Amino acid sequence: MNCDNSGDKLDVGFDLRVTTLVPRFIWVTEQQVLGGTLGFHALVPLNDIRLNLDGQRDHKRGIGDAHLGPVIGFHHSDKLHTAMGVDLILPTGSEYDKDDLVNLGTNFVTLQAIYALTYLDPAGLNVDMRLMHEYNFKNPDTDYKSGRELHADYAVGWGLGNGWVLGVGGYVYKQISDDKLDGHLVADNRGRAFAIGPSVQYSSASGWSLSGKWQDEIGVRNRADGSAFWLKFSVPL
Repeated sequence: MNCDNSGDKLDVGFDLRVTTLVPRFIWVTEQQVLGGTLGFHALVPLNDIRLNLDGQRDHKRGIGDAHLGPVIGFHHSDKLHTAMGVDLILPTGSEYDKDDLVNLGTNFVTLQAIYALTYLDPAGLNVDMRLMHEYNFKNPDTDYKSGRELHADYAVGWGLGNGWVLGVGGYVYKQISDDKLDGHLVADNRGRAFAIGPSVQYSSASGWSLSGKWQDEIGVRNRADGSAFWLKFSVPL
């Protein structure tokens, strides 16, 4: 469902369903930079997107936009960790066509600055926060330039002392500058959203972990409104 600038539901038949598999690889080096440990990561989503808009249907499946960049991690104690980095989001999504209802990627480059904080207590409070600022470059096919964006992922939980953590999490999103079309500002089109839902995670003694979370969006403006379920599996190599 889509929401306008006042948060009202648009009177259109809109049904969007997205399934994505996101392999992510992280390499942590032994190099020290600014007192922290240098690492690199890369991810390439594999998307399946289906859209029904007032009876018009479109479906695409394939590679989405790749993320890659360096990160510096800081271990302040055995429980408190922070990290900062810069991601380059590349328009690697296949089959882009400005006239299609569905596309697998954005067809523009995004520069994303990241700061993350994690507090982990296996038998107590767990807090995870990831703050991101995104600068979007222009889509050369449409001459449309999306505004700058701020969003934060958050999670708060309680460790049960046996590898399990139960909690809640979600995200806050706000567009902080206007879009531009052909160099002209597009008024009243800034997006915003808030999402929250339950989460559960299990971390094994051997290092692998499995987590699941469900999130429902509220307070949505100028973007699609919906819910999402995420399943994440991590394993050291």
